[in-house]
Amino acid sequence: MTRDISTRILHADRAAGAEHGATHKPLHIATGYGYERAEDLTAVFQGDKSGYVYGRQGNPTTAALEAKITLMEDAVGTVSFASGMAAIISTMTALLQRGDHVVASRFLFGNTASWFSTLTQLGCEVTLVDATDAANVEQALRPETRMVFVETIANPRTQVADLAGIGQLCTARQIVYIVDNTLTTPRLFRPKAVGASLVIHSLSKAICGHGNALGGSVSDTGLYDWAAYPNLLPAYRKGAQANWGLLQIRKKGLRDLGGTLSAEHGHRIATGAETLTLRMERACGNAMALARWLEAAPLVSAVHYPGLKSHDQHGRATDLFSGYGALFSFETVDGVDPFDVLNALELVIKSSHLGDNRTLALPAARTIFWEMGEQMRQSMQIADSLIRVSVGIEAEADLLADFEQAFSKLGNK
Repeated sequence: MTRDISTRILHADRAAGAEHGATHKPLHIATGYGYERAEDLTAVFQGDKSGYVYGRQGNPTTAALEAKITLMEDAVGTVSFASGMAAIISTMTALLQRGDHVVASRFLFGNTASWFSTLTQLGCEVTLVDATDAANVEQALRPETRMVFVETIANPRTQVADLAGIGQLCTARQIVYIVDNTLTTPRLFRPKAVGASLVIHSLSKAICGHGNALGGSVSDTGLYDWAAYPNLLPAYRKGAQANWGLLQIRKKGLRDLGGTLSAEHGHRIATGAETLTLRMERACGNAMALARWLEAAPLVSAVHYPGLKSHDQHGRATDLFSGYGALFSFETVDGVDPFDVLNALELVIKSSHLGDNRTLALPAARTIFWEMGEQMRQSMQIADSLIRVSVGIEAEADLLADFEQAFSKLGNK
């Protein structure tokens, strides 16, 4: 019998044999692991036998979470990290060499954009393009291009990359195609469907959902032929070919850089993932209702949400995703300070997090994007008045009422 993905996630720990009949994989907090025979330790250390050597490279608790993410993304394997940024940086550090070239979307999460600036200082070249059109990516490609990186829905302006077009391009050119699926989650979209090689998640966001754990992951979809990748070291060209890329990421990325996901946070994320389907359905419904209300509000000049027909990539989002996500942004009309809007809200929390059960909002240009400067913000289409809203699972009527009372206060000034 083929069961729904939500059911399979709920019972994943039991299916893999959790200790003592536990319904969740227990916490394993040991740093080191011992073996009766030196030969067994050596076999595990060299990757010829499954097992654990040192906590920095993972433990049974984080391995159980990795198995869940692999299941959710229909992948061949997953490596977990201490945060989404650790996953991105470790993956690229493990797979890139000096002189390599990366093409990335210009519409990126602020810290990801900051990392690409650092990557150029380490000897790799990065070209940022408008990834809503695959032709822009194709024009930027070079013989030394090793990977293309995009987000499914950009944070915070919600541009939707030409995911399928870029996937076809990367497949034809044998380029590693990395897709950050954080804002859509596997509930709404699986990047494997558009040819992604690797899928990145900030597990701290919707997959965890409760705002109580940091984590990140990279999953291999099994679509990329790692035998064709020039930067894989001979030591990691062993075992099943589909695992070569992840093996190098785990060794050169996780082990060497040390961005290890703690067992406690891995346990919290794994538990939070069990209700992902229910939470995303509620949050997406709330986001649509709020976006529609704001689109009609006289003090709002623009609303950016893929679920609205006014969005430039609405048709693409409709074709690719089973929902439009729980994040949107909007701009106020001239003369309305976004600080006044945010301060007038009573239920919505002023916070830089997203993907939480609670609705959160912030002034994007003056917080998470202030460091990059005005020129860069303009290239990313981030207006000074832009307010990002990460919608939670509160009652829809209560959220609408909060925005109504806030805008009523502003209108009376």
